[in-house]
Amino acid sequence: MVLLVGLGGAWLVAYIWARILASGLHLEREMRYGWAHVGDRLEERFTLINQGLAPALWVEIHDLSTLPGYDVSRVTAIGGESRNSWKTSQVCTQRGLFTLGPTQIKTGDPLGFYHITFDLPGSAVLMVSPPVIPLPQIDVTPGGRAGEGRRSRSDPFERTVSTSGVRSYTAGDPLRWIHWPTSVRRQELYVRNFDSTPASDWWIFLDLNKEAQIGEDWNSTLEHGVILAASLADLGLRQGHAVGFSASGERLIWLSPTHSAEQRMLILRELALIKPGEVAFANLLEAARPALRHGASLIVISPDYQAGWLEPLTMLLHNWIAPTVLIFDPVSYQSSVTTHHTDLSYKGIQAALAGLGIIPYIIRREMLDRPEARPGHQGEWEWRVTGFGRAIPIHKPADLSWKQLGR
Repeated sequence: MVLLVGLGGAWLVAYIWARILASGLHLEREMRYGWAHVGDRLEERFTLINQGLAPALWVEIHDLSTLPGYDVSRVTAIGGESRNSWKTSQVCTQRGLFTLGPTQIKTGDPLGFYHITFDLPGSAVLMVSPPVIPLPQIDVTPGGRAGEGRRSRSDPFERTVSTSGVRSYTAGDPLRWIHWPTSVRRQELYVRNFDSTPASDWWIFLDLNKEAQIGEDWNSTLEHGVILAASLADLGLRQGHAVGFSASGERLIWLSPTHSAEQRMLILRELALIKPGEVAFANLLEAARPALRHGASLIVISPDYQAGWLEPLTMLLHNWIAPTVLIFDPVSYQSSVTTHHTDLSYKGIQAALAGLGIIPYIIRREMLDRPEARPGHQGEWEWRVTGFGRAIPIHKPADLSWKQLGR
Protein backbone atom coordinates (compact mmCIF):
# COMPACT_ATOMS: atom_id res chain seq x y z
CA MET A 1 0.00 0.00 0.00
CA VAL A 2 2.86 2.36 0.83
CA LEU A 3 4.52 1.57 -2.50
CA LEU A 4 1.23 2.07 -4.35
CA VAL A 5 0.57 5.39 -2.65
CA GLY A 6 4.14 6.50 -3.28
CA LEU A 7 3.98 5.66 -6.98
CA GLY A 8 0.57 7.27 -7.29
CA GLY A 9 1.80 10.42 -5.58
CA ALA A 10 4.88 10.56 -7.83
CA TRP A 11 2.72 10.12 -10.90
CA LEU A 12 0.39 12.91 -9.74
CA VAL A 13 3.28 15.29 -9.06
CA ALA A 14 4.81 14.50 -12.45
CA TYR A 15 1.47 15.05 -14.20
CA ILE A 16 0.90 18.44 -12.55
CA TRP A 17 4.53 19.42 -13.21
CA ALA A 18 4.19 18.49 -16.90
CA ARG A 19 0.92 20.39 -17.25
CA ILE A 20 2.50 23.51 -15.76
CA LEU A 21 5.43 23.25 -18.16
CA ALA A 22 3.14 22.66 -21.14
CA SER A 23 1.16 25.82 -20.44
CA GLY A 24 3.94 28.08 -19.20
CA LEU A 25 6.98 27.35 -21.38
CA HIS A 26 7.59 29.54 -24.46
CA LEU A 27 10.47 30.25 -26.82
CA GLU A 28 10.95 33.46 -28.80
CA ARG A 29 13.34 33.39 -31.76
CA GLU A 30 14.43 36.56 -33.55
CA MET A 31 16.83 37.24 -36.41
CA ARG A 32 18.50 40.51 -37.24
CA TYR A 33 18.80 40.34 -41.04
CA GLY A 34 16.68 39.09 -43.91
CA TRP A 35 19.57 38.85 -46.36
CA ALA A 36 23.35 38.51 -46.31
CA HIS A 37 26.39 38.15 -48.52
CA VAL A 38 28.71 35.17 -48.39
CA GLY A 39 31.04 35.96 -45.49
CA ASP A 40 28.52 38.04 -43.54
CA ARG A 41 27.75 37.09 -39.96
CA LEU A 42 24.19 35.99 -39.20
CA GLU A 43 22.95 36.82 -35.71
CA GLU A 44 19.91 35.43 -33.86
CA ARG A 45 18.49 35.95 -30.39
CA PHE A 46 16.64 33.28 -28.42
CA THR A 47 14.53 33.91 -25.33
CA LEU A 48 13.23 30.98 -23.29
CA ILE A 49 10.35 32.02 -21.00
CA ASN A 50 8.83 29.98 -18.17
CA GLN A 51 5.64 31.58 -16.85
CA GLY A 52 4.84 28.70 -14.48
CA LEU A 53 6.00 28.00 -10.95
CA ALA A 54 7.61 24.63 -11.79
CA PRO A 55 11.17 24.78 -13.12
CA ALA A 56 12.23 22.98 -16.28
CA LEU A 57 15.30 20.99 -15.25
CA TRP A 58 16.12 20.08 -18.86
CA VAL A 59 15.03 21.66 -22.13
CA GLU A 60 16.22 20.42 -25.51
CA ILE A 61 16.04 22.98 -28.35
CA HIS A 62 16.34 21.47 -31.83
CA ASP A 63 16.97 23.79 -34.78
CA LEU A 64 15.66 22.65 -38.18
CA SER A 65 17.28 25.41 -40.28
CA THR A 66 18.68 24.61 -43.73
CA LEU A 67 21.63 27.04 -43.68
CA PRO A 68 24.80 24.93 -44.19
CA GLY A 69 26.97 24.69 -41.08
CA TYR A 70 24.40 26.47 -38.95
CA ASP A 71 23.27 24.57 -35.86
CA VAL A 72 21.97 26.40 -32.80
CA SER A 73 20.53 23.36 -31.06
CA ARG A 74 21.29 23.21 -27.36
CA VAL A 75 20.25 21.77 -23.98
CA THR A 76 19.50 24.21 -21.18
CA ALA A 77 17.38 24.64 -18.04
CA ILE A 78 15.19 27.37 -16.64
CA GLY A 79 13.69 28.11 -13.25
CA GLY A 80 10.10 28.89 -12.45
CA GLU A 81 8.75 32.31 -13.43
CA SER A 82 11.96 33.32 -15.17
CA ARG A 83 13.49 33.81 -18.59
CA ASN A 84 16.82 33.01 -20.24
CA SER A 85 18.21 34.83 -23.29
CA TRP A 86 21.20 34.09 -25.49
CA LYS A 87 22.52 35.06 -28.90
CA THR A 88 24.03 32.95 -31.65
CA SER A 89 26.10 33.97 -34.65
CA GLN A 90 27.38 32.17 -37.71
CA VAL A 91 29.30 33.20 -40.81
CA CYS A 92 27.39 32.51 -44.04
CA THR A 93 29.66 30.30 -46.13
CA GLN A 94 27.43 29.35 -49.06
CA ARG A 95 25.22 31.33 -51.42
CA GLY A 96 21.60 30.28 -51.84
CA LEU A 97 18.10 30.57 -50.41
CA PHE A 98 17.71 29.04 -46.95
CA THR A 99 15.23 28.94 -44.07
CA LEU A 100 15.86 29.65 -40.41
CA GLY A 101 13.56 27.48 -38.36
CA PRO A 102 11.24 25.83 -37.61
CA THR A 103 12.23 24.96 -34.03
CA GLN A 104 11.32 22.07 -31.79
CA ILE A 105 11.40 22.04 -27.96
CA LYS A 106 11.45 18.92 -25.80
CA THR A 107 11.15 18.84 -22.01
CA GLY A 108 9.52 16.83 -19.27
CA ASP A 109 9.03 16.31 -15.56
CA PRO A 110 12.11 15.48 -13.46
CA LEU A 111 10.89 11.94 -12.74
CA GLY A 112 10.69 11.03 -16.42
CA PHE A 113 7.03 10.04 -16.48
CA TYR A 114 6.02 12.59 -19.13
CA HIS A 115 7.79 14.10 -22.13
CA ILE A 116 6.48 17.29 -23.74
CA THR A 117 7.24 18.38 -27.32
CA PHE A 118 6.54 21.85 -28.75
CA ASP A 119 6.72 22.49 -32.48
CA LEU A 120 7.31 26.13 -33.37
CA PRO A 121 6.46 26.39 -37.09
CA GLY A 122 7.65 29.97 -37.42
CA SER A 123 10.51 30.35 -39.90
CA ALA A 124 12.15 33.03 -42.00
CA VAL A 125 13.71 32.98 -45.45
CA LEU A 126 17.35 34.04 -45.66
CA MET A 127 18.87 34.98 -48.99
CA VAL A 128 22.66 34.64 -49.08
CA SER A 129 23.97 36.39 -52.17
CA PRO A 130 27.49 36.12 -53.61
CA PRO A 131 30.01 38.69 -52.44
CA VAL A 132 30.61 41.90 -54.39
CA ILE A 133 34.31 42.74 -54.36
CA PRO A 134 36.63 45.35 -55.89
CA LEU A 135 38.02 43.87 -59.10
CA PRO A 136 41.39 44.34 -60.78
CA GLN A 137 41.40 46.78 -63.68
CA ILE A 138 38.96 45.36 -66.23
CA ASP A 139 38.12 47.73 -69.07
CA VAL A 140 34.77 46.75 -70.52
CA THR A 141 34.79 47.37 -74.27
CA PRO A 142 32.34 50.22 -74.84
CA GLY A 143 29.56 50.05 -77.37
CA GLY A 144 27.41 52.98 -78.30
CA ARG A 145 26.13 53.67 -81.77
CA ALA A 146 25.29 50.67 -83.95
CA GLY A 147 28.47 49.53 -85.66
CA GLU A 148 30.83 51.45 -83.39
CA GLY A 149 31.22 49.16 -80.42
CA ARG A 150 34.05 46.97 -81.64
CA ARG A 151 37.59 48.01 -80.86
CA SER A 152 39.77 48.81 -83.85
CA ARG A 153 43.51 48.19 -83.79
CA SER A 154 44.12 51.37 -85.81
CA ASP A 155 42.02 53.56 -83.52
CA PRO A 156 42.51 53.15 -79.76
CA PHE A 157 39.68 55.50 -78.82
CA GLU A 158 36.17 54.26 -78.01
CA ARG A 159 33.33 55.89 -79.96
CA THR A 160 29.77 56.77 -79.08
CA VAL A 161 26.78 58.38 -80.70
CA SER A 162 28.28 61.88 -80.30
CA THR A 163 30.32 63.29 -83.20
CA SER A 164 32.92 65.98 -82.73
CA GLY A 165 33.93 66.76 -86.33
CA VAL A 166 35.61 64.98 -89.21
CA ARG A 167 39.06 63.58 -89.87
CA SER A 168 40.96 62.04 -92.77
CA TYR A 169 40.06 58.52 -93.77
CA THR A 170 42.49 55.82 -92.57
CA ALA A 171 42.71 52.20 -93.64
CA GLY A 172 40.25 50.08 -91.67
CA ASP A 173 37.58 52.74 -91.13
CA PRO A 174 34.08 51.49 -92.05
CA LEU A 175 32.73 53.05 -95.23
CA ARG A 176 29.51 54.11 -93.50
CA TRP A 177 31.53 56.57 -91.38
CA ILE A 178 32.47 58.56 -94.50
CA HIS A 179 31.15 62.13 -94.44
CA TRP A 180 30.37 62.60 -98.12
CA PRO A 181 29.73 66.38 -98.21
CA THR A 182 33.19 67.08 -96.74
CA SER A 183 34.83 64.42 -98.92
CA VAL A 184 33.35 65.93 -102.11
CA ARG A 185 34.30 69.46 -101.10
CA ARG A 186 37.93 68.57 -100.26
CA GLN A 187 38.36 65.94 -102.97
CA GLU A 188 39.52 63.25 -100.53
CA LEU A 189 37.82 60.91 -98.08
CA TYR A 190 36.86 62.19 -94.64
CA VAL A 191 35.07 60.25 -91.88
CA ARG A 192 33.07 61.38 -88.88
CA ASN A 193 35.01 61.62 -85.62
CA PHE A 194 33.34 60.29 -82.47
CA ASP A 195 33.71 61.25 -78.84
CA SER A 196 35.07 58.75 -76.32
CA THR A 197 32.46 58.80 -73.57
CA PRO A 198 30.51 55.55 -73.96
CA ALA A 199 27.29 54.83 -72.13
CA SER A 200 26.20 51.58 -73.74
CA ASP A 201 24.20 48.76 -72.19
CA TRP A 202 26.14 45.99 -70.46
CA TRP A 203 25.15 42.39 -71.05
CA ILE A 204 26.82 39.86 -68.71
CA PHE A 205 26.78 36.27 -69.99
CA LEU A 206 27.94 33.56 -67.58
CA ASP A 207 28.90 30.07 -68.76
CA LEU A 208 27.15 27.51 -66.50
CA ASN A 209 27.80 24.38 -68.54
CA LYS A 210 28.82 21.87 -65.88
CA GLU A 211 31.09 19.98 -68.28
CA ALA A 212 33.29 23.08 -68.59
CA GLN A 213 33.66 23.88 -64.88
CA ILE A 214 37.02 23.34 -63.16
CA GLY A 215 37.84 23.06 -59.46
CA GLU A 216 35.74 22.20 -56.45
CA ASP A 217 33.61 24.05 -53.91
CA TRP A 218 34.84 27.56 -53.20
CA ASN A 219 37.93 27.31 -55.39
CA SER A 220 36.02 26.53 -58.57
CA THR A 221 35.35 28.40 -61.76
CA LEU A 222 31.62 28.19 -60.99
CA GLU A 223 31.83 30.13 -57.71
CA HIS A 224 34.45 32.54 -59.02
CA GLY A 225 32.35 33.15 -62.13
CA VAL A 226 29.41 34.04 -59.90
CA ILE A 227 31.59 36.51 -57.95
CA LEU A 228 32.83 38.09 -61.19
CA ALA A 229 29.30 38.46 -62.55
CA ALA A 230 28.02 40.00 -59.30
CA SER A 231 30.94 42.43 -59.02
CA LEU A 232 30.75 43.50 -62.67
CA ALA A 233 26.99 44.05 -62.43
CA ASP A 234 27.49 46.24 -59.38
CA LEU A 235 30.29 48.15 -61.15
CA GLY A 236 28.22 48.75 -64.28
CA LEU A 237 25.19 50.02 -62.38
CA ARG A 238 27.34 52.38 -60.30
CA GLN A 239 28.86 53.75 -63.51
CA GLY A 240 25.41 54.54 -64.91
CA HIS A 241 25.06 51.67 -67.39
CA ALA A 242 21.93 49.65 -67.90
CA VAL A 243 23.05 46.13 -66.95
CA GLY A 244 21.49 42.86 -68.09
CA PHE A 245 22.35 39.29 -67.15
CA SER A 246 21.88 35.93 -68.82
CA ALA A 247 22.92 32.37 -68.02
CA SER A 248 21.61 28.90 -68.70
CA GLY A 249 22.15 26.32 -65.97
CA GLU A 250 19.34 24.24 -64.55
CA ARG A 251 17.06 26.97 -65.91
CA LEU A 252 17.37 29.91 -68.28
CA ILE A 253 17.98 33.33 -66.74
CA TRP A 254 17.30 36.42 -68.82
CA LEU A 255 17.26 39.86 -67.20
CA SER A 256 17.08 42.68 -69.74
CA PRO A 257 19.33 45.73 -69.16
CA THR A 258 17.84 48.41 -66.94
CA HIS A 259 18.94 51.21 -64.61
CA SER A 260 16.29 50.47 -61.99
CA ALA A 261 17.23 50.32 -58.32
CA GLU A 262 15.89 46.78 -58.11
CA GLN A 263 18.15 45.44 -60.88
CA ARG A 264 21.12 44.91 -58.58
CA MET A 265 19.07 42.81 -56.15
CA LEU A 266 17.45 40.88 -59.00
CA ILE A 267 20.85 39.95 -60.44
CA LEU A 268 22.26 39.02 -57.02
CA ARG A 269 19.19 36.90 -56.30
CA GLU A 270 19.58 34.97 -59.55
CA LEU A 271 23.30 34.52 -58.93
CA ALA A 272 22.56 33.22 -55.43
CA LEU A 273 20.30 30.48 -56.80
CA ILE A 274 21.99 29.37 -60.01
CA LYS A 275 23.30 25.85 -60.51
CA PRO A 276 25.23 24.42 -63.47
CA GLY A 277 23.34 22.65 -66.22
CA GLU A 278 23.64 20.79 -69.50
CA VAL A 279 23.23 23.65 -71.99
CA ALA A 280 26.39 24.51 -73.94
CA PHE A 281 27.51 28.12 -73.75
CA ALA A 282 27.57 28.32 -77.55
CA ASN A 283 23.84 27.57 -77.65
CA LEU A 284 23.12 30.40 -75.22
CA LEU A 285 25.10 32.92 -77.30
CA GLU A 286 23.43 31.75 -80.50
CA ALA A 287 19.94 31.99 -79.02
CA ALA A 288 20.64 35.47 -77.62
CA ARG A 289 21.92 36.96 -80.88
CA PRO A 290 18.56 38.28 -82.17
CA ALA A 291 17.81 39.97 -78.81
CA LEU A 292 21.10 41.81 -78.36
CA ARG A 293 20.90 45.40 -79.49
CA HIS A 294 23.53 46.74 -81.85
CA GLY A 295 26.29 48.58 -80.03
CA ALA A 296 25.80 46.81 -76.70
CA SER A 297 28.76 45.78 -74.55
CA LEU A 298 28.89 42.02 -74.08
CA ILE A 299 30.83 40.61 -71.12
CA VAL A 300 31.59 36.90 -71.55
CA ILE A 301 32.67 34.90 -68.47
CA SER A 302 33.65 31.31 -69.28
CA PRO A 303 35.99 28.51 -68.16
CA ASP A 304 35.55 26.69 -71.48
CA TYR A 305 38.81 26.67 -73.47
CA GLN A 306 37.56 24.25 -76.16
CA ALA A 307 36.57 27.21 -78.40
CA GLY A 308 33.11 25.87 -79.21
CA TRP A 309 31.52 29.22 -78.39
CA LEU A 310 33.79 31.29 -80.65
CA GLU A 311 31.59 30.83 -83.74
CA PRO A 312 28.46 32.48 -82.24
CA LEU A 313 30.72 35.15 -80.73
CA THR A 314 32.04 35.88 -84.23
CA MET A 315 28.47 36.29 -85.47
CA LEU A 316 27.85 38.79 -82.66
CA LEU A 317 30.90 40.74 -83.82
CA HIS A 318 29.30 40.97 -87.25
CA ASN A 319 26.30 42.54 -85.52
CA TRP A 320 28.65 45.13 -84.03
CA ILE A 321 28.40 43.86 -80.47
CA ALA A 322 31.41 44.97 -78.39
CA PRO A 323 32.77 41.92 -76.50
CA THR A 324 34.89 41.73 -73.37
CA VAL A 325 36.04 38.17 -72.66
CA LEU A 326 37.04 36.89 -69.22
CA ILE A 327 38.36 33.34 -69.45
CA PHE A 328 39.61 31.25 -66.54
CA ASP A 329 43.11 29.82 -66.53
CA PRO A 330 42.55 26.04 -66.28
CA VAL A 331 46.05 25.39 -64.96
CA SER A 332 45.51 27.41 -61.77
CA TYR A 333 42.19 25.66 -61.00
CA GLN A 334 43.37 22.08 -61.40
CA SER A 335 44.77 20.25 -58.39
CA SER A 336 47.19 18.23 -60.52
CA VAL A 337 49.55 19.36 -63.24
CA THR A 338 47.62 20.06 -66.42
CA THR A 339 48.16 17.87 -69.43
CA HIS A 340 49.98 19.02 -72.52
CA HIS A 341 46.72 18.82 -74.50
CA THR A 342 44.92 21.12 -72.05
CA ASP A 343 47.74 23.64 -72.19
CA LEU A 344 47.71 23.67 -75.98
CA SER A 345 43.92 24.05 -76.11
CA TYR A 346 44.05 26.91 -73.64
CA LYS A 347 46.69 28.75 -75.64
CA GLY A 348 44.77 28.00 -78.81
CA ILE A 349 41.64 29.84 -77.70
CA GLN A 350 43.75 32.85 -76.75
CA ALA A 351 45.22 32.87 -80.24
CA ALA A 352 41.76 32.48 -81.79
CA LEU A 353 40.41 35.42 -79.78
CA ALA A 354 43.43 37.52 -80.74
CA GLY A 355 42.64 36.74 -84.37
CA LEU A 356 39.22 38.32 -83.82
CA GLY A 357 40.81 41.42 -82.36
CA ILE A 358 39.87 40.44 -78.79
CA ILE A 359 42.49 40.37 -76.06
CA PRO A 360 40.92 38.28 -73.26
CA TYR A 361 41.37 38.85 -69.56
CA ILE A 362 42.92 35.75 -67.97
CA ILE A 363 41.36 34.99 -64.58
CA ARG A 364 43.58 32.92 -62.31
CA ARG A 365 42.45 31.26 -59.12
CA GLU A 366 44.58 33.39 -56.81
CA MET A 367 42.94 36.52 -58.22
CA LEU A 368 39.67 35.72 -56.42
CA ASP A 369 40.83 33.26 -53.77
CA ARG A 370 41.63 35.96 -51.21
CA PRO A 371 40.08 37.36 -48.02
CA GLU A 372 38.49 40.25 -49.91
CA ALA A 373 36.29 37.74 -51.74
CA ARG A 374 34.57 36.88 -48.46
CA PRO A 375 33.54 40.23 -46.98
CA GLY A 376 31.79 40.16 -43.62
CA HIS A 377 31.00 43.67 -42.49
CA GLN A 378 27.21 43.71 -42.33
CA GLY A 379 26.93 42.39 -38.79
CA GLU A 380 30.12 43.86 -37.34
CA TRP A 381 30.74 46.98 -35.26
CA GLU A 382 33.75 49.27 -35.52
CA TRP A 383 34.68 51.42 -32.55
CA ARG A 384 36.87 54.43 -31.82
CA VAL A 385 38.13 55.04 -28.29
CA THR A 386 38.36 58.69 -27.23
CA GLY A 387 41.09 60.15 -25.06
CA PHE A 388 38.78 59.85 -22.05
CA GLY A 389 38.35 56.12 -22.60
CA ARG A 390 34.86 56.33 -24.11
CA ALA A 391 34.04 53.93 -26.98
CA ILE A 392 32.13 55.52 -29.87
CA PRO A 393 30.73 53.40 -32.73
CA ILE A 394 31.96 54.57 -36.15
CA HIS A 395 30.33 51.72 -38.12
CA LYS A 396 27.05 50.06 -37.24
CA PRO A 397 25.34 47.08 -38.85
CA ALA A 398 22.97 48.14 -41.61
CA ASP A 399 19.85 46.85 -39.87
CA LEU A 400 19.67 46.54 -36.09
CA SER A 401 15.99 45.62 -35.80
CA TRP A 402 15.07 42.13 -34.64
CA LYS A 403 12.52 40.16 -36.67
CA GLN A 404 10.58 37.48 -34.84
CA LEU A 405 10.57 34.00 -36.38
CA GLY A 406 8.15 32.33 -33.98
CA ARG A 407 6.90 31.96 -30.46
